[in-house]
Amino acid sequence: MCGIVGYIGWREAVPVIIDGLRRLEYRGYDSAGVAVLGANQSIEVRRASGKLRNLEEVIRLNPLVGAYGIGHTRWATHGRPTEENAHPHRDCKGEVVVVHNGIIENYLTLRKQLIAEGHVFKTETDTEILAHLIEKYLPGKLEDAVRAALRCVHGVYAVGAISSLDPNKIVAARHGPPVVIGVGENESFVASDVPAILSYTRDMFFLADGDVAVLTAEGVKVTDLNGKIVKRQVSRILWDPIMAEKGGYKHFMLKEIFEQPRAVKDTLLGRIGQESGRVFLDEVNISEKQFLNFEQVKIIACGTSWHAALVGKYFIERLARLPVEVDYGSEFRYRDPIVQPNTLTIVISQSGETADTLAALREAKKRGSVVLAICNVVGSMITREADGTLITHAGPEIGVASTKAFTSQLTALLILAMYLGQVRKAMSAEASLRLVEELAQIPGKLEQVLCDTAIYDHIVKALFRASDFLYLGRGVHFPIALEGALKLKEISYIHAEGYPAGEMKHGPNALIDENLPVVVLATKDPESEESRVHYEKTLSNIQEVKARGGIVVAVACQGDDDVAKMADFVIEIPVTRELLLPVLEMIPLQLLAYHIAVRRGCDVDQPRNLAKSVTVE
Repeated sequence: MCGIVGYIGWREAVPVIIDGLRRLEYRGYDSAGVAVLGANQSIEVRRASGKLRNLEEVIRLNPLVGAYGIGHTRWATHGRPTEENAHPHRDCKGEVVVVHNGIIENYLTLRKQLIAEGHVFKTETDTEILAHLIEKYLPGKLEDAVRAALRCVHGVYAVGAISSLDPNKIVAARHGPPVVIGVGENESFVASDVPAILSYTRDMFFLADGDVAVLTAEGVKVTDLNGKIVKRQVSRILWDPIMAEKGGYKHFMLKEIFEQPRAVKDTLLGRIGQESGRVFLDEVNISEKQFLNFEQVKIIACGTSWHAALVGKYFIERLARLPVEVDYGSEFRYRDPIVQPNTLTIVISQSGETADTLAALREAKKRGSVVLAICNVVGSMITREADGTLITHAGPEIGVASTKAFTSQLTALLILAMYLGQVRKAMSAEASLRLVEELAQIPGKLEQVLCDTAIYDHIVKALFRASDFLYLGRGVHFPIALEGALKLKEISYIHAEGYPAGEMKHGPNALIDENLPVVVLATKDPESEESRVHYEKTLSNIQEVKARGGIVVAVACQGDDDVAKMADFVIEIPVTRELLLPVLEMIPLQLLAYHIAVRRGCDVDQPRNLAKSVTVE
């Protein structure tokens, strides 16, 4: 979850590294540091606790110049977020410097061994172990020492290292957390994520687990832990670097909320036939015969992606008539899961590097399941290990609280469900065509929702001091209630809970009083009988809340007078088909959370104790 950046080449290293760390600060912001090899062939380090601006001030007061180096922004796991525990970490002699993302599980055992050998430790971190281990196996080639050190450790790691004993190179290695290598003309880059180096090169590749890369100005060589040369395919990243900037918005999160019409449109592009109603998933690399033979589906994800998975269960069961189970990635492999023959396992991850989801993917494959990944990052570990991949086209998402990635995942799940339904002949041609026609209108309807933002000022003014929120939904809308509650708690630090509206009498009614805001998803599809039933029962839930003095914020379809008469506040969305309503409903809940958090003075893009990509357990 920490961020790593390294550069070697013809540019001045420090500005490149600081620029990369700024783009990775969403991965961690407890402390930061930079190390470079200076003109006197010794390593100089600057570190600071707190956010990156503190490190920039340290460097302004005590300048740092070097031809190459490594940097780090930290999300603390072992050791307090202090300057002393900030990366980079050195060995006893100051000849080796290391940055690290991950957890060294046997660091206490290694620490005792190294102390017995005369090593002196200065920090509380597990990372310092790596610097001392590398020192132990020097002099010689730095990459040989790194390989020897890593063969001693248990756990997960993304590592960058430099040494004054073997200069003019950076050694990077991976087992678990992501490492992306950038290739330029007479320069090389290493980073934890694509946006950190996208301004300098679009030619990149991800290291696989067990890879060790040696970066020089002339190029990159990759080996395994035994020194055997391996080849990695360089890919051209098509993201525009400007896409990773704020673009005039106050926060990345707000920018990414407003990018959702484009993200959904791009995820649909080339995959639906508006005249035929057919869905085309030729890229997925799983045959039509395999899709026809699947007897059950398991969907595995974490966090926001897990909420998308719950919506996906409704999509697939409704349109393809296949039974679906949804699992947390962190729970799946620890419960001895039953994977029947002809099971399709779908794993969902924005980054493609989520540790728990990746472990669950491997468990599913070990048990004989075909695995399909839904992911936003081409070339990430999950996309490489899955049997097939359905790429979302949200573009880089910098805000820690996921927004456009979620709606893109919903879009991908819907077209996957339609494809399954068509292959299995569970959907008629007429039903497919009607749904595709409406789906094509969703980007425009998302823009309509984003145009009306005045209502949030009134709601926020009344409710931003609340200490608790309750979110309610029925059927396919229940997972959206869960996601709405998650968004609020992530960025405003208000306790919020999502609940099935039908369960109100089984406990949550006890919480309702005149101080409790209750956000209710009260939308309806006039063409669906099931939607009408859910809607009418949801109106009864609103009456239950009002009878107990609760404050109702309703998300309803345009022109719904019945909801308007009951609710204290109404946020309207356009009418659409029932299975498409979740995509539209999510926008008001994201905006509500955003505006409340801003009013409370919270750091919207970098909420406390959270990081964008959870790459360790």
